[in-house]
Amino acid sequence: MRRPSLNTPPFIKGENMGKHLSTKHYGHNIGLSAVFRQPNADHSHCHLLHGYSLAFKFTFGCDELDNKNWAVDFGGLKPLKKWLEDSFDHKLCLDKGDPFLETFKHLETLDLAQIRLFDGVGAEKFAEHAFNFADNLIREKTNSRCFVVAVECAEHGANSAIYSQ
Repeated sequence: MRRPSLNTPPFIKGENMGKHLSTKHYGHNIGLSAVFRQPNADHSHCHLLHGYSLAFKFTFGCDELDNKNWAVDFGGLKPLKKWLEDSFDHKLCLDKGDPFLETFKHLETLDLAQIRLFDGVGAEKFAEHAFNFADNLIREKTNSRCFVVAVECAEHGANSAIYSQ
C-alpha cells in the first residue's frame, strides 16, 4: 500500500490512507518539556534556547481491522510513549550540526542538562522523527497491517506541524 502524498490532508480518507483511521494523542499535559533552538535562525529569537511542553497526535491507517475490530491496540503503544519521554521529557534537544554542540555537551557533563541529538530540530522535524519511530513500531506490531499516516507535533495551541509521507 502506498502512503498518501504530502498534498493529501490527513483527515481525508482514501485508498492510500487505508479504509480505517485511528488517532492517539499525547497532550501538553503529559509534560514533554523540551528545550531546543534553531541554530540557523539568525534572523529571529528562535536561535536562543527556548522550550515547550510538546504534544503529539498520531494518525494510523489500515485497510483491515484486527480480530477485536481495532485499527491499533493502544495498549501496545507503551514503547511509543517511552520513546517520546526519552526523547523530549526534560531534555535539551539539539541539532547534530549545532555549531555550539560542544558547549552544550559541557552542560551535560556538569549534570545541568540531558541532551538528545537529532538530525534537525523544531516541530516539523520532531513530527518527522516521531513518525519514523511510530511507523516502524506499528508495522512491527501489526505485521504491516497498519501504518502511520501522519504525526502532528504542537508547541502550544497556536503552533503545530504535521509530517506525512
